[in-house]
Amino acid sequence: MAGKPRLAVVSPFLDKQHGTERCVVEQVERLARNFEVHVYSNRVDDIDAAITWHRIPALPGPHLFAYCWWFLDNQVRRWWDQRVRCLRYDLIYSPGINCLDADVISVHIIFSEFYERVRDDLKLRKNPVKTWARLVHRRLYYALIKMLERLCYTRKDIQLAVVSTKVSRDLQRFYGRENQLSLIYHGWDPLRFGQSKRKDSRPQARRLLGLAESAFAVLLIGNDWKKKGLPCLLEAVARLDAPEIYILAVGTDTIAPYTAAIRRHGLQNRVWFLPVRPDVEFYYSAADAYVGPSLEDAFAMPPLEAMACGLPVIVSSQAGVSEVIAHRVDGLILEDPRDAQTLASMIGDLHRDAALRELLGKNAAQTAQYYTWDRNAEQLRAIIQKVLNSRHRLEQYPIPASH
Repeated sequence: MAGKPRLAVVSPFLDKQHGTERCVVEQVERLARNFEVHVYSNRVDDIDAAITWHRIPALPGPHLFAYCWWFLDNQVRRWWDQRVRCLRYDLIYSPGINCLDADVISVHIIFSEFYERVRDDLKLRKNPVKTWARLVHRRLYYALIKMLERLCYTRKDIQLAVVSTKVSRDLQRFYGRENQLSLIYHGWDPLRFGQSKRKDSRPQARRLLGLAESAFAVLLIGNDWKKKGLPCLLEAVARLDAPEIYILAVGTDTIAPYTAAIRRHGLQNRVWFLPVRPDVEFYYSAADAYVGPSLEDAFAMPPLEAMACGLPVIVSSQAGVSEVIAHRVDGLILEDPRDAQTLASMIGDLHRDAALRELLGKNAAQTAQYYTWDRNAEQLRAIIQKVLNSRHRLEQYPIPASH
């Protein structure tokens, strides 16, 4: 590793099962070709690259205290490594607010914007007394994160990489941040996803799930089904007189809030709640369309992965992924994520029109070719190089182009 610039990556945990963390793992695996990568984290899984992991012990207990411990401990640990072990870093990279000394931050969510959407739900007078302790804890946590966001995102010396123009608009709205911003969309892995892979795996995937060939399966993936638009999807499917349409909801959210709506809409046995799998491509193979009417999403990776598999997709205009889709060219965009009638019409069009499904799926796969993880990591590498260049370190630490 001699001669490579030394990069510190600061993230609470890394794996390929969560959105932001998946993005960072994919980036780290590719950045390790050009950098000596050191990861400061509670937990590291699924990284197929030569890195050095500096374990930060996790503190059990309420999330607010665990976060404060993490935030302080990773700062102290890196200070110790620098002063005592002479382990100096050329650049510090953080996905989100994890430290005060990051040089580059990738912004996946603006908590000030998120808090605006959930603020009414956190009011004590609207909730039972027994939930007040949890609500106060959440409000304190959001207040802390918002304070740290303002502290970091208003600093002009920190380069920010946003995952969508939606996030850049939120940065401008809440923090007046307009410069030192770079747009880097998420990506997908060509080794896992693709049209031919999906078609080859479709018969087995549907057989294992117990889906009849005549069934039309719409897929939704996410760990917050309300935010992902499941209530609107339930109502939309109920409006269609098509008992062969099934909903596959994949995630770890609680099912109980939706059982009454499922009964009310007469969708018993047609809504399948399915567990998360490491081979998520299994679900893309089984599905006939991906439908994600998100109330809000900085980007949303499942629709892009579905596109790479050649599935027709319906996404909300409130999801960042809609920025890479042209309506009725390589996907369908639902302008109002609460408009169940329009969503029903879109699902009905896909259900009835095999030619439309084929056209949208084919075009979607072509569009997805532009948004791979290789492209994502190369854009991040270019940002890092720009920061290093600004410090006049290029001669000492030349960064070769990725191949």
